[in-house]
Amino acid sequence: MTLEEVMASAVRPALAWLPPKMTSSEAYVEMLTISLKESLLKHRRQVTSSGKEDGPAVSFWQFERAGGITGVLTHRSSADLAQRFCAERGIEASSMAVWVAMQADDMLGAVFARLLLWTEPGALPRVTDTEAAWQLYLRAWRPGAYTRGTPAKRAQLRAEWEGHHRAVRAFLGLP
Repeated sequence: MTLEEVMASAVRPALAWLPPKMTSSEAYVEMLTISLKESLLKHRRQVTSSGKEDGPAVSFWQFERAGGITGVLTHRSSADLAQRFCAERGIEASSMAVWVAMQADDMLGAVFARLLLWTEPGALPRVTDTEAAWQLYLRAWRPGAYTRGTPAKRAQLRAEWEGHHRAVRAFLGLP
């Protein structure tokens, strides 16, 4: 999927559904950069070391049942909106039901991505602050490849983030 396709089919509709205070250029940049970093907009299921899409994380934002999904469903800042969105989509507001539905519902993934970012304290990073955006991603998504990675792997992942962040800003016509 392209950035334009995911914007049209998932991100814009998700942000239109959420309260207006959750929509900003900063939200678009962070959400799209995370989706590129997590899945390259190619994989709705985590690719494991075997090369198969059979890992525990789902959606372009790569949510795990016991991690981000449960967090969004239960956090005081996101639970009400998450449960309301699930009800409107006819999805039981349980981690298993959301995990299953998220494999085929890109808007659900986008809503949960924005809500997960909403649970983090403080404002989203400025669109030009790649480092602050990276730090927010590390806090909110807790990527295992980075946490367990060697210094060389961490540097590679950070460089990939830089490239994705730059590409998203160019796509959105931002500095």
